[in-house]
Amino acid sequence: MQAIDSEGLTYLTEKGDGPFNMMNGETFAIEHVPVGTRILYPRPPLPNVGDLRAAVRKALDNPIGMDPLKALLKPGMKVTIAFDDISLALPLMKTPDCRQIALEVVLDYLAEAGVDDFHLVVAVALHRHMHDHEVRYQCGRKIYNAYWHKRKLYNYDAEDKDDNIVLGHTENGHIVEIHKRSATSDLLIYVNLNLIALNGGHKSVGVGLATYRCIRTNHNVEHNMGARSINDPPRSRLHKTFDEIGRYVEKNVKVFHLEMTVDTSTFPWYLNYLQKQEHKWNAIDWMTSRINKLSMDCTPLALNRKIFFANKAPYKVTSVQAGECEAVHKITLENVYKQQNIKIKGQSDIYIIPIPYVMPYSVHAVMNPILVQAMGLGYMFNFYKGRPVVKEGGTIIFLHPLEEKFYPVHHPSYIELWEKLKETTDSHKIDHYADELATNPKYIELYRHHNAYHGFHPVSMWNWGAHGRAHCGQVITVNPRSPSAAQRLGWEAAPNLTQAIEMAKTKQGSNASISLCHSPPIAMWEVE
Repeated sequence: MQAIDSEGLTYLTEKGDGPFNMMNGETFAIEHVPVGTRILYPRPPLPNVGDLRAAVRKALDNPIGMDPLKALLKPGMKVTIAFDDISLALPLMKTPDCRQIALEVVLDYLAEAGVDDFHLVVAVALHRHMHDHEVRYQCGRKIYNAYWHKRKLYNYDAEDKDDNIVLGHTENGHIVEIHKRSATSDLLIYVNLNLIALNGGHKSVGVGLATYRCIRTNHNVEHNMGARSINDPPRSRLHKTFDEIGRYVEKNVKVFHLEMTVDTSTFPWYLNYLQKQEHKWNAIDWMTSRINKLSMDCTPLALNRKIFFANKAPYKVTSVQAGECEAVHKITLENVYKQQNIKIKGQSDIYIIPIPYVMPYSVHAVMNPILVQAMGLGYMFNFYKGRPVVKEGGTIIFLHPLEEKFYPVHHPSYIELWEKLKETTDSHKIDHYADELATNPKYIELYRHHNAYHGFHPVSMWNWGAHGRAHCGQVITVNPRSPSAAQRLGWEAAPNLTQAIEMAKTKQGSNASISLCHSPPIAMWEVE
């Protein structure tokens, strides 16, 4: 292959190159691509902070734009500690999760200061409430056993009328309604893991601890269409509103932010070949990849999913910073981009994207068709700064088995919206179903007490793909298990990648340029 960048992350294929090993949902695809295809590889893991506990203490003792945490803590004060839910990290992080370490350090500081009025809140927003075993895994047994059954550690409830409060309205009229305990605390501490540039900053409190009425002001089709992209906050309409709401919160609530970034150590040692570029593989790597593909092809997708979920990512933390929201988040984004952002030249007519087995809202569940489109056209398409990798009107080819299956425990309202998609896939029309699903008493009950995503959530996920749908002229999925699901999504289906590329060239021209996103691990591209 011909390297076309100084880091050796971007290549053009030549005769005899390949095949390439890619994720294909709960399976693998080993495919050849045409000569001249641009292969986009992620950056290898950058150096980490080493002793994470020491790095957290250093950040808390030397914050940016605020006094050290110890100086803010006084006996008798009311403190709330909020942290991200199971939608981060993906795959789930090998224990101990970095948030467990950070929480343990913060709790030590509270104990030293004599602060005993504190709560730990999982900032689920309108996501499903985490199962108790998931909270135990993320926070560690010590924290879980000490506080879960005492109700000092719990999931935020956006539908609890008694534990949410309206702080007011922003200058543009956005209602600010958040968790009452957090809003009325003497100090709110937010512990954040920034997996991608979308995460963190004012989004942490302004979305993670907010009600439907507050979130709906920015989670709508207009904001998603104006995101450009969700991983490029200065250009994102979503982030402009996140910031507006967050700044209003922080006029009324003292918030101390702790943010961490991680490297791209996505796979355990026995799958380490997936971290490497194929032309650097040895014989054992090739043999392992073939055996894994063959075995996954012979077993049901549901079993494969359990196998994949059992594998935990050995992520290492690359930075820890604490203090005032915007000053902290500026440094956080710099570290996210240092690991993930890769500059490339020019857009492509055709963009091949493998979709992995998991996305933020399918942990421990099947990725239903609405979530597949959200992962593909929402997240994977939006891993860019400046301009999308694919040209406007171009073709995206997705690798994913695409089943018409739903997990009713986590995604009951998705099933109803899926039926509505028989009538229309128009983003603006689907957006009109938001209030109907959000206020349905059945879905409110399932959200509050039975670990279901909020009734509104599938509308949000359909909106998540709105920018990608509008930008692309053609979407093709390769060998879906459910061709009818592809049809309902408005996608074409091809039996294999070779035919998908030929279908794309029929629309884009025989000399169409092609890029292949070789992810995971996570990467994003800055198109010059």
